[in-house]
This record gives sequence, C-alpha cells and structure tokens, in this order.
Amino acid sequence: MQVTLRIYRYNPEKDEKPYYQNYTLEADPTDRVLDLLEYIKAHIDGTLSFRRSCAHGICGSDAMRINGRNYLACKVLVKDLGTSNITVEPLLGFKAIKDMIVDMEPFFEHYRSVIPYLVNDEPLPRGERLQSPEEQERFDDTTKCILCAACTTSCPSFWANGKYVGPAAIVAAHRFIFDSRDRAAAERLQVLNDHFGVFRCHTIFNCTEACPREIKITQAIGEVKKAIATGRLE
Repeated sequence: MQVTLRIYRYNPEKDEKPYYQNYTLEADPTDRVLDLLEYIKAHIDGTLSFRRSCAHGICGSDAMRINGRNYLACKVLVKDLGTSNITVEPLLGFKAIKDMIVDMEPFFEHYRSVIPYLVNDEPLPRGERLQSPEEQERFDDTTKCILCAACTTSCPSFWANGKYVGPAAIVAAHRFIFDSRDRAAAERLQVLNDHFGVFRCHTIFNCTEACPREIKITQAIGEVKKAIATGRLE
C-alpha cells in the first residue's frame, strides 16, 4: 500500500518556525511507523531526526505523537491506524530540540524529585530483604514503567503547567511507596503533597490510555492521593 507521512520538522539552526513535510512511500500493513521513519532517514532524507534504541517497546525512547495520540513508534503498525495518511509529531509539553527530538530534562527532574530508588538504612539481614508474593504484588504494576513520557505528555494538567510533577513521576513514587522494604514513603508523599503534586491530577485517564505498558496509572495516582489523605499505606 502507499502511505503518506506528514512529519513535523524543525531545525533551530536554520528554521524560524516549525513546518510539516510530506513523504510518500510504499509500505506493508504490518510495517511499524518506526520502520517507515527509518526508511525515510536511510533512503529519502538523512536530516530527519528522532530518538530510537531497542525498537522492541522496552526502552521507551521513540515515544511520539502519531495521528494525534501518543505511541511508541516501534509498537504501532500501519494497519492499526486505519488510514494511509500518517501525521508524526513530537510529544507535547516539551521543548522541541530538532524534529521529533524533545528536551527530556524537565521530565527527569520531576522523576528524580520523588526519590525513585529503594531507601532502607536498617541493618542488613543475613540474606536478602525478603517480602511475600502479596507484598510484591501490591506495587508490581508500577514496576513496568519505561519512562517514555507518553503518559505525562498526554496529560492536560501538564500541558497547562509544566511544573506539575506528572503521571510518570507519581508512578515511580508509587512503586516505592508501597514496597514493604522501603522506608522513605513519608518523604515521597510530602513531595507529592505539593501545590504541583499529585492533586493536580483531575482523573481524566489520558495517561492510562497512552501508556504502552498498560499500567493502571490513574488507579495508582488515586492510591497515592488516598495515602496522603489518610496517612495510611493500604
């Protein structure tokens, strides 16, 4: 089949403002959007810029807007889009550096703010710090996050104000807040009980729909809200 990609282009070294450029090429219905972008870069226009790494939905580096929705370009197939006209744009809410490449530093600043690592200064046991299957299941869903930013950049609250910590950071906090081995839940909850913390979420569910790992993000955010409101980790 023949497809036309309408791609957002911007090179700050020579462009006064962004523009869109069309590329028409042959594709199979089972081709991924990433395959098409790779073909364009290799055979049509070597200046096209985008991030990618594993190309298997694990690294999260190729998150971008495809026909108005956040996807990993390596996971969405041409046939999934239901059209031969494909618009490719950078994630919303971040500064575009070049084409689909955006400045991720504000995103990782929010991520670092929630202490996204295990904290436990208690004396080490003879073996590992063990927990039951039930204790591990309590936070298992939020361990799936690959930090692609698809959830945060689909959130209207984040679009309205980039100071909002965002769904991805809250998911990272959730993963450790409810870990029975961790001892820094109170500090994380204090960070998220800020003016631009968890209560900026208005339960719109965009983040859950955008997540390529199918994490129940809105549910996790609700659980963090409840922990702050009640002072209990249930």
